[in-house]
Amino acid sequence: MSTLLFPEVSGRLRLDHVEQEQQAPWLFNFFLALTALSGPAYFLLAFKLFKDFDFQVKNNFSSREDVNPDWLRKLVYSFGAVWTVLIIVAVIHHVFNLFSWKFCTDGLFLSLSVFVIMIGYLGLKQKEIFIDYPHKEIDYVTDADTGYSNVLFEDAEANMYLKKIQGYMEQEKPYLNAHLSLPDLASQLEIPSHHLSRVINERLKLNFFDFINQYRVEEVKTKIANPKFDNLSLLGIAFESGFNSKSAFNRIFKKMTGSTPSAYKRSITR
Repeated sequence: MSTLLFPEVSGRLRLDHVEQEQQAPWLFNFFLALTALSGPAYFLLAFKLFKDFDFQVKNNFSSREDVNPDWLRKLVYSFGAVWTVLIIVAVIHHVFNLFSWKFCTDGLFLSLSVFVIMIGYLGLKQKEIFIDYPHKEIDYVTDADTGYSNVLFEDAEANMYLKKIQGYMEQEKPYLNAHLSLPDLASQLEIPSHHLSRVINERLKLNFFDFINQYRVEEVKTKIANPKFDNLSLLGIAFESGFNSKSAFNRIFKKMTGSTPSAYKRSITR
């Protein structure tokens, strides 16, 4: 009955559901363009967020093992590559009638589903990083633009802080704690976290991560040269010096000395 009332519609009906060529509406083209552009925009934003996060980690923690979401970085970049390829294929299909539209849509839905599932599964295993404890004052440095230029910091005050920090590091060796953080050290020194971070950044030209690990590297070098520690392996010495993983120890030691730990040990035991 409907086909008799609307003959212009019935002419486009097919029992085999084969698509007929027809010009896509402008609204579809508009949203397709937005979709194509949204991918790169979101992934550029994700790149910036990862960069900001790296700043926060390096200025608050002395170890990355418990605060290292590289899994998320790899997942986002992988999904970004897949998404970009599928969007390009979809645009080519729409403009040149190449490839299969079903391949594009199914690929996008499948990759998005895998991405969401992996985020959920791996996210549950990720430890919380920047969290607020209700009964403990945690003062992290989380902003790359800390506004130092707008805050007066007298040279005498900065030098006093620096002397206090260096003396405490040499005498108390807080870096032997593998989980030492900026708020932890600030609490021990009774110095505000932002003042501590500022002195390390401006006076020593280091971030907190490198500041602490340079002491750990020097501790390793001292122990390697001390016959008292000959019974320990290099990894054992690393753990005694504040490192908490073999990969981090090897990477940081080579970065700061230009030599691997084993090569350094051979060079001083000849």
